[in-house]
Amino acid sequence: MKIGVDGRKIPGADERTPLEILDHAQSLGMEGVYFRTVLDITPTLDRGMLREVRQHADHLGLYLQMGLAKVNPYAAAEAPEIRVLGDGDYTRGMLKMIEACREGADCGELWVACGSYKRDLPGYYAIDRFRTDAPWPDQLVAIEKFLRQLAPAAREYDCHLNIETHEEITSTEVVRLVEAVGPDVLGITFDSANVLVRGEEPVAAARRVAPYVRATHLRDSILALTDYGLTRTFSPCGLGVMDWAGVLGALGAENPDLCASIEPAGPTLAVPIGLSDDAWLELHPDLVDAEKQELFRAARRYAERAARGEVPTLEQFRSEPYDGEAFVKRSADHLRATLASLGTRATTVV
Repeated sequence: MKIGVDGRKIPGADERTPLEILDHAQSLGMEGVYFRTVLDITPTLDRGMLREVRQHADHLGLYLQMGLAKVNPYAAAEAPEIRVLGDGDYTRGMLKMIEACREGADCGELWVACGSYKRDLPGYYAIDRFRTDAPWPDQLVAIEKFLRQLAPAAREYDCHLNIETHEEITSTEVVRLVEAVGPDVLGITFDSANVLVRGEEPVAAARRVAPYVRATHLRDSILALTDYGLTRTFSPCGLGVMDWAGVLGALGAENPDLCASIEPAGPTLAVPIGLSDDAWLELHPDLVDAEKQELFRAARRYAERAARGEVPTLEQFRSEPYDGEAFVKRSADHLRATLASLGTRATTVV
């Protein structure tokens, strides 16, 4: 199993060109770059630029991975650049991106997601699942319909659109989408921290999605008890509540060649998980009570460890300056050690 990082969030990405990101990745001792979307490389889908990135990655011996955009028609207005690519047609813009990824960079495992996180909106409303103008079941119907529109192009170009277990969608719902449209064109990008936000225990979620996982976003999380349930705060792998042996073991059993991509993130965002809130629970009909109780136990265990001084308290962790490179290195070290304990070979991809 290869270890890596989301290329959009590799430290210093905002100040570097795609080719410089590749060089920077190699300088950190990494073996690849996973660009979140092809538009991070070239907003115009320039085939020459994509070929240059592919050639440079190959020259450096680096793994190259990339993605597309959101597949939720209710969120299309939030990505006007996709519609511009399609000359006014969002679907056409996505089709052009699929073609460019394969023709220019020879990439066929393509990230997609069903929503985005709106940091400026209050509480649950930051997550698209809780939109009041578009009930979540309606969004799921529209997402499936849109994925069916993209499926012929994915088949033509021998691609998989790998739906992320993002904050708004449960692992069960993602599996349903894959099975409804077809695993020949859809896969899953497993985000270990996001399943927590939907009240799912990461090992159980990993087992649910493992047959279809073709890419990952890996980070740990600190869970803290609240009057409405819990909060999730991102942390490096190994400093949090994750059972990494369980997660990596479940994923690796189905796909030992999987790229395990670290997604670094600062500790400032605390997302509410309403496990004690009837309104929140009503929108989670697939919630498994045993997983819910395990998340509460995980939060209590972390608090007990912090009280013993084994790990920082949430307040201490949030007060520390964010160091992206330290996040990546600590995560990679922990994942490598876990894979070694499982008897699995690990290499590094950013």
